[in-house]
Amino acid sequence: MIPGTRRRRHRQEKVTLSDVALAAGVSAITVSRALRDPEKVSPALRETILRVVEQMGYVPDMAARALASKDSGLIGVLTPGLTSYAFIAVMRGIEDRVRATDLRIQYANPGNDGEDDARKLRFFFSQNPAGIIYVGRHHDPALDDLLKRAPCPVVEIMDVSRTPAEMAVGIDHRMAAEAATRHLLNEGYRRIGLLGGGWDSRSLRRLEGYKAVMEAEGLFDQALVLSIDSYTSVGLGAHLLDRLLSACPEADAAFCHSDDLALGALFECQRKGLRIPQDFGICGFNDFDYAGVAYPSLTSVRLPRYEIGYRAADMLIRATGGGRQPPTLVDLGFQLIPRQSTARIAAQQPSGSLA
Repeated sequence: MIPGTRRRRHRQEKVTLSDVALAAGVSAITVSRALRDPEKVSPALRETILRVVEQMGYVPDMAARALASKDSGLIGVLTPGLTSYAFIAVMRGIEDRVRATDLRIQYANPGNDGEDDARKLRFFFSQNPAGIIYVGRHHDPALDDLLKRAPCPVVEIMDVSRTPAEMAVGIDHRMAAEAATRHLLNEGYRRIGLLGGGWDSRSLRRLEGYKAVMEAEGLFDQALVLSIDSYTSVGLGAHLLDRLLSACPEADAAFCHSDDLALGALFECQRKGLRIPQDFGICGFNDFDYAGVAYPSLTSVRLPRYEIGYRAADMLIRATGGGRQPPTLVDLGFQLIPRQSTARIAAQQPSGSLA
């Protein structure tokens, strides 16, 4: 046996960008463009290049890229929601948009204070990233200043109620809360509680919306507002509903900051023998898949979570590709989904049905 034959048989030489270009019959620049900024390449040619990439097992050399270009090809995603069910769809959107490029994603999950956010942002900046997707919990002037001085494009996601450092995509949480609260009032509920899981900026915006509508009707009562600075859960929802009814036995509805809180509130009402929606109404937030199949089904505010992630990644790719600049702020809107848990008027009618 010739020395080294066995090793060469099990260890193939690394496929280069030039190898892919030669096999596809295009230039190396075209291959790079198809991976990095696919909109600049025709769909047919891009499909051909991606097929060759897959067949040859090409893996971009990120170290070489960092030396040859202005960034490392890293997209940093900083969010406190990595353990949250709500963020799964956002991650799918980000990854689906990035998948066809030569960019890669790195996630970081900060703690509960702005200082940890700042530390992790600086860590990302030290890696010369292509861009940052940021889900902040706090509106801290020091963090805002840090984002404005970022060495790369930054997209803030989920909330668009304030002017971002550069770009933002999401919904207006105050308007969403206003819509949910008005819906409960329109169904005849009056002593409406607010059940929350934290005092982050988005939760505070929902509180503002709820409070504005209740104050306009002369119905706001601070005793109806209950929140614990913790991750939301079904168990927390049951606990907060129990506390609400203990403090305000006349409470007849709850607007919950998340569907898991709403589900816990529903279970607690059932334990207490309260009829939903006749005795008590419940509205959630996020419209998770189980909201529509719970019994009674849960009214909820639907967020375009996948679209938020996809659009955020698309905005970064456009910004780093030197093409058309994305809009500074994109409001994707929300949708209130009425279901059985708030259908009080229909439930009170003799022939009504809880559709």
